[in-house]
Amino acid sequence: MLYILFAILFFGFLIAIHEFGHFIVAKACGVKVNEYAIGMGPQLLHKQWKETLYSLRLFPVGGYCAMEGEDEDTGDPRSFSAAKGWKRFLILIAGSAMNFLAGLVILLLLYSGTKAYVVPVIADFMEGCPAYEEGYLQVGDEFLRINGHPVWLSTDVSTLLGRGNGETVEPVIRRDGQKLALHDVPLALHEYTEDGQVVQRYGLYFSTREGSIGGNLSLAIRSSADFARMVWFSLEDLVSGRAGVSDLSGPIGIVGAMSDVGESSATWRDALLNLLYFGSFIAVNLAVMNLLPLPALDGGRVFFLILNGLLYLVFRRRIPGKYEGYVHMAGMLLLLALMAFVAIQDIMRLIGG
Repeated sequence: MLYILFAILFFGFLIAIHEFGHFIVAKACGVKVNEYAIGMGPQLLHKQWKETLYSLRLFPVGGYCAMEGEDEDTGDPRSFSAAKGWKRFLILIAGSAMNFLAGLVILLLLYSGTKAYVVPVIADFMEGCPAYEEGYLQVGDEFLRINGHPVWLSTDVSTLLGRGNGETVEPVIRRDGQKLALHDVPLALHEYTEDGQVVQRYGLYFSTREGSIGGNLSLAIRSSADFARMVWFSLEDLVSGRAGVSDLSGPIGIVGAMSDVGESSATWRDALLNLLYFGSFIAVNLAVMNLLPLPALDGGRVFFLILNGLLYLVFRRRIPGKYEGYVHMAGMLLLLALMAFVAIQDIMRLIGG
C-alpha cells in the first residue's frame, strides 16, 4: 500500500511540475495566469496574489495552469492567444521540458555516488562467439552505432540487437582510436554455458569505467536520451504491428508496476532507488509523449502554431481558432476513450494477475 501511495503522489508531482513549467514561462512572457492549482477536485487552500489564484486541491493527482485566452480569444492583450508566436511556443513546450528536467535531475541524484559503471566496450567473449571467432570483433572494440542507431549505454547493445533481424548486425565501432563500419556481423542470441548453466546470450562481456563527476553527469544525460528513444521505439512497434493497443498501459498499470518494483526490492533503500529510477523513466516518457503532434496534447498545439505560421507566411491567412478548437476537442474525446480502454485493461490485468 505504501508503494501505491508513493506512485500516486509521484504521478501527481509529475503533472504538477508539468503545469508549473507552463506557469513559470507564461509569467516570464507576460501572459496572464488566472489560476495555478496543485491537485484536482475541491479546494483545500487558496490564496489570491495579484492576478493569479494559487490553490491546493483535495486529490493529489495532478494540477493545472489556467491561462487567460488559452482556448479562445478573450480580447485581453495579455491573453495566451494574443501573445507572440515564439512566446506561445515556449509556454507550450515548457511543461514537457520540466518533466524531462525532473527525470534528468532524479538520474543525476541516483548516479551522483556511482563508483563505476558498465560501458559498451568489449572486455571479453564467451567461448564460441561467432563474431569473435570469425574475426569481426576484438577485445577493446567500443560500440558507437548498431543498425544506424547510436549506442549510449551498454544495455543499448542488447536492445538494438534484439530489434535487428536476429542473425547479423551492422555496427559502427571504435578500434584503436579509429571508427570502423562493419557489415553482416554474426551477432545473434546463442546458447552459451555460463557458471555451469546454459543461457541465451550474445556472447559479449563489457568493460567498466571508474565513476567521476563528468562521467556520472554524462551517464545521466545519456540515460535520459535513452529513455526518450524507448518511447519512439514503442511507438514504432505500435505502428508496425509488433505491439498492439492491448500492450498499452496507463496510470493504473504504471502505479501497479511501481508497486511491484517496490515490493520485489530486497530492502526499503533498494525499493526507493528502484522506484526513483522507474519514476525518472516515466518523467521522460511523459515529456516525449506530450510533445507528439496529436490534437489535445501540447505537441498538437505546437503543430498548429507552426502550421499557422507557415500559412501566414505563404498566404497571409491562418486557420480560424474555432476550427482548431474543434480538432482539439475531437482529439480530447478520442484520448479520453483510449484512456478509458487502457484503464479497463489495466484493471483486468490487476484482477487476473
